[in-house]
Amino acid sequence: MGQQSIRNIDAVREALQRACERGELLILLTPYVRNESSFLRLDQDAVHVVASIGREDAIAGLRSSQLLMRFPYGFTFLEGATDLIGVGRVNGRPSLKLAIPEVLLDEDYRGAYRVERVGRVPVTFSTRKYEILSGHVVNASTTGIRFQAMAEFEDLEILVEDTIMVTLTIDADIHINQKAKVRYVQGRSVGVEFRPPLEGDLLANLSRWVFRKREEFRERVITKENCQDFLGGAAASAGAPEIKGLVLVSGAGLLEDRLRTMLGELTFTRVDPTIQGMKSLVRNKTLVMLHAPGLSLDDKRRLKSLAEGLGEGFPILLLGAGLENADLAQFGREIKAAATFVLSPNPGTFFLRLVQGMIRRHFGDGE
Repeated sequence: MGQQSIRNIDAVREALQRACERGELLILLTPYVRNESSFLRLDQDAVHVVASIGREDAIAGLRSSQLLMRFPYGFTFLEGATDLIGVGRVNGRPSLKLAIPEVLLDEDYRGAYRVERVGRVPVTFSTRKYEILSGHVVNASTTGIRFQAMAEFEDLEILVEDTIMVTLTIDADIHINQKAKVRYVQGRSVGVEFRPPLEGDLLANLSRWVFRKREEFRERVITKENCQDFLGGAAASAGAPEIKGLVLVSGAGLLEDRLRTMLGELTFTRVDPTIQGMKSLVRNKTLVMLHAPGLSLDDKRRLKSLAEGLGEGFPILLLGAGLENADLAQFGREIKAAATFVLSPNPGTFFLRLVQGMIRRHFGDGE
């Protein structure tokens, strides 16, 4: 089955308008960063979403040629390419202005996504003998659930194609008391499809819950266990000349101290910005945080020399402070940096998430 899409601009705007009317949840993502927001207002040339991060962080982290928006829409999820085109305010709330996607793809075209980690959700259900039995939900989607009965069924007690009633509560906004068609029975395991399909606020709330659970699953957390070889790094000394892991290339000790506070348990090694220091880094095992103290001609010449000395196999995060985002981004393209970031006075956790995303993308088991 091919991927479905909404290509008519009027249909795209209709989907966005409905999302704005509901204040729908959305995820903004680049190759390295996911950021949660919600829709506010649709204008003629842009859609406003909640600015859940500061202006500087938004410009540094989300101004990407690969920026996507992803949001729940009825029984499925839609995804479209967009651009961060500015900031604004909607009803007194800071907003990000995003370009209206030309196309919205049905990202769940293979079938309704099933949440496997539903927590402790009890369910009651009827049988063809009009008895009410109990069980617990195994997985759930916008179109149905699979549950495990508490006890073995008697002969002919529940069969495929039976219509039964199921009742369950996932959270305060999702209480389902619904007819369902039995599609699968094996032992005490039963799969049912909601018939008639869910609609209205109940469908919107369930779709949003499924969407959030799926995004949590996709956003794998970097730990020392699953990236131990990368995060461990190596000491820069005569006995251990090779350095791998997360590395800051900078002569600024104050920047090192600041980054250690910002990155927490995500350890890194600092090396001086010299060609000799570059030779100690291990290809395909190192993420380089390259510090740009300025963007004068001499600064650029020195940084280009360092970047060229690295060669292939070293993703670069170009860091600056007190610089213009646009200037740093332009220079980052010149030296083929994977990402650029201007450190604001209070960057919060956004910088940490960017670094984690780069590690996952280049060295981890993520998407």
